[in-house]
Amino acid sequence: RTAGFYTAQVWPGLRLVSLNMNFCSQANFWLLINSTDPAGQLQWLVGVLAAAEQAGEKVHIIGHIPPAHCLHSWSWNYYRIVSRFEGTIAAQFFGHTHVDEFEMFYDEETLTRPVSVAFVAPSVTTYINLNPGYRVYEVDGAYPGSSHAVLDHETFILNLTEANAPGAEPRWQRLYRAREAYGLPSAFPDDWDRLIRRFQDDERLFQRFWFLFHKGHPPREPCLAACKAALLCALRTGRSADPGLCQPLRPALPFPHIQALWRQRRLC
Repeated sequence: RTAGFYTAQVWPGLRLVSLNMNFCSQANFWLLINSTDPAGQLQWLVGVLAAAEQAGEKVHIIGHIPPAHCLHSWSWNYYRIVSRFEGTIAAQFFGHTHVDEFEMFYDEETLTRPVSVAFVAPSVTTYINLNPGYRVYEVDGAYPGSSHAVLDHETFILNLTEANAPGAEPRWQRLYRAREAYGLPSAFPDDWDRLIRRFQDDERLFQRFWFLFHKGHPPREPCLAACKAALLCALRTGRSADPGLCQPLRPALPFPHIQALWRQRRLC
């Protein structure tokens, strides 16, 4: 009631945390007053996670704006929290960008060991050159000792070209299943990190991702060298404006150039 964030126990062993991402939005000019931890949300999150850790609970975090799209100070503090509670946070789910993507989180010491993934689901919202889409997650079930981790996910779309044909009926259809489409042995953070590295060398696989990124609508233009470098950098960057996360990638573009490319493709 005070600030729009809350927690609830889904069932024994699994806790849901819903964050109010308006408190990290780059478009919220009120945050010029306090951008570090508005409404004390992050301090509250630490308390919830610490209590969950003590109780042996796993936690799913949901929110609207993905962490890398947040204000710098909020994003970096959140990244630190995820790193600290990597054994408690079983999954993160966000939206906002309208496209199909994800953001990686790595250990703070080396920025090389994957600790978490923020899954960014596509939107039902219609946009030019985007189909409406939604995602269904398969999660480890409710049993003693469950990891409650994401095991797989599948995305469904409404093909607008087909739906607008004369006499056609709107028909939702499955676009893809993640592990099948990308050849993933599982859906843990390490698998998604390896996928980014495979994208660098497997151009066919990367262009498949570029197509699915647009929810099955043929992209307006191919994603070539600079675009690819920027997109892979975005996938590795779970916190705002951190050039260090993109250094292992090739080709190595100047980070300001990458940020400019990000701004061009963002819908929100």
